[in-house]
Amino acid sequence: MSATILVVEDDGKTADTVSLYLRHAGFKVAVAPNGLEGLRRATAEPFDLVILDRMLPGLSGEEICRRLKSAADVPVIILTAMVEEEDRLDGFKAGVDDYVTKPFSPRELVARVRAVLRRAGGSKERGGDTVRVGALVLDQDAREAWLGDRALELSPTEFRMLTVLARAPGKVFPREELAERILREGSEADIRTVDAHVKNLRRKLDRGGSDSCIMTVFGVGYRLSAEACRRA
Repeated sequence: MSATILVVEDDGKTADTVSLYLRHAGFKVAVAPNGLEGLRRATAEPFDLVILDRMLPGLSGEEICRRLKSAADVPVIILTAMVEEEDRLDGFKAGVDDYVTKPFSPRELVARVRAVLRRAGGSKERGGDTVRVGALVLDQDAREAWLGDRALELSPTEFRMLTVLARAPGKVFPREELAERILREGSEADIRTVDAHVKNLRRKLDRGGSDSCIMTVFGVGYRLSAEACRRA
């Protein structure tokens, strides 16, 4: 069953464009032309995600998000022409899940919608055992890994290792334990192999300038940082 999305946008042309691309991507779409109507519908109807224009008549996008988050746990994406860091930080404090800057590519918006739904567990496209830590999503049935809207190309061993770490974010796993659980052995050679796999995982996970999702605990082993995964 397709996810249902509410688009709150006072510009008719933008609302039509967004709705068209979302419907072509397989989503069900409803549209509200102002903030008050958007808030009324978002709190009265079961939507999987809400897209808000930041500058709306009646209520701002952030104010709608703040009120909506106090009543329901629904993901929110805001469309905005403002790109100042402080504006974004204020929005994230209000509970905004993602920002898309105008002018935007409709295809990028669809990709961000899918990524936010995956993170929130609202996507109707996937089921079964899925592990989520911040922006990191590991679909155990499909053996697929995502970081935000970016698909990760992982080897079977890398996928198993990342799953072990992600099922207990913050827990320190000794290298010997990872070797036994991932490689089924605990020899010195396998411990060095664990280090090599972690190096490869970091290269695939980490973006330039970002903190590493996999942290080293010197003399012990490795742990997955939930905070770094949220910022990724």
